[in-house]
Amino acid sequence: MNLESNGTAPDEASALAEKLQNPIADLISLPFQNNTDFHVGPQRGVQDILNIQPVIPIHVNEDWNVITRTILPLVWSPSFQPDASVPPFGLAPVTFSAFASPVNTFDGWTFGAGPIVELPTGTNKNLGSNVWGLGPAVVGVRTVHPWVYGLLVNTVFSLGGTSGSGGTKYTLTTINPFINYNFGGGWFIGTSMVTTANWDAPGEKWTLPVGLQGGRLIKVGGKLPVDLVVGAYYNALRPEGAGTWDLRTQVTFIF
Repeated sequence: MNLESNGTAPDEASALAEKLQNPIADLISLPFQNNTDFHVGPQRGVQDILNIQPVIPIHVNEDWNVITRTILPLVWSPSFQPDASVPPFGLAPVTFSAFASPVNTFDGWTFGAGPIVELPTGTNKNLGSNVWGLGPAVVGVRTVHPWVYGLLVNTVFSLGGTSGSGGTKYTLTTINPFINYNFGGGWFIGTSMVTTANWDAPGEKWTLPVGLQGGRLIKVGGKLPVDLVVGAYYNALRPEGAGTWDLRTQVTFIF
């Protein structure tokens, strides 16, 4: 149980919200995260990316869990005229990670490490490479009510592929610092800056979002916990053609 400095415990809704904010918590959840990116491409259009992100823990023994996280991105693209070859809809590469994590915490801290795999599921070349990828992933999280904060880092290296312009070789790094403050009653505010670097891309390689998000955990029908989040992020660094602003909305079902 996570206690405040005065020794009180969070209410039921906030306790569950805090657990959900931990990416390696022993909790089955199904998030649907929608990112609406503005000013994308040469026509400065709107791109929409729906990430379906099931989280499933596996209990190894009384001391260790393996937390599996999958991200399946569905992409709706704006017009890229005069490049008419870009289709309006497609599936981007799916990523799968598995974190070995101890059951017990240490002064509120918990850690996880394991592999991350990128599957060549992209339905067209504009949405990602057609080459498998593999790399390491690590995460550290501290929960001390009313705060939950931590850092998730991974790098995926392509297993083969070709170099140069239009090549399929890639090295992708994600650095995701996050922090949340929980008010009580399931309400919270925070930030989750999913910073990425595409080391094989020409020009600017980094995407650095800066912004805030907030939300509330509720119970539908008095039984099913659902977490609702809305936020806005400005891409202070971004590759050419990437969006300037991102409207992030997320609905998470907890089982």
